[in-house]
Amino acid sequence: MPTVFVLNGPNLNLLGKRQPEIYGHETLADVEASCIAKGEDLGLTIRFHQSNHEGEIVETIHRARDEAAAIAINPAAYTHTSVAIMDALLAFEGPIIEVHLSNVHRREEFRSHSWVSKAATGVICGLGSQGYLLALDAIARILAPKSV
Repeated sequence: MPTVFVLNGPNLNLLGKRQPEIYGHETLADVEASCIAKGEDLGLTIRFHQSNHEGEIVETIHRARDEAAAIAINPAAYTHTSVAIMDALLAFEGPIIEVHLSNVHRREEFRSHSWVSKAATGVICGLGSQGYLLALDAIARILAPKSV
């Protein structure tokens, strides 16, 4: 089964507690459980990770080069600031789906810019935690062998 790294950036460890009117009431543990179940349905092994530290996220992306077929990433605030994460993702050769719980384009202007999008195969935003599951669906389709 192909392995997919599901990466989460800063403050997502507070999901369900921090601004639930924007990010929802589900916890990151709830999202992880949903992703693992969805991965099983799709024939994907899910490795879920969250960090508040940019360098740790970069290191995890580097590990993905040898250990994962694809990445789903919610870089959170690093979306708008991290050239380092963008560069690490550009060095990854598989599909990358960028996920955001909220619709970043309906929020503050600075949230409309994404360095990560420069490396992403696709972007899903504004659909809450369902965005993670849609990202896994997309990854499964991209990774599926093509019939001739």
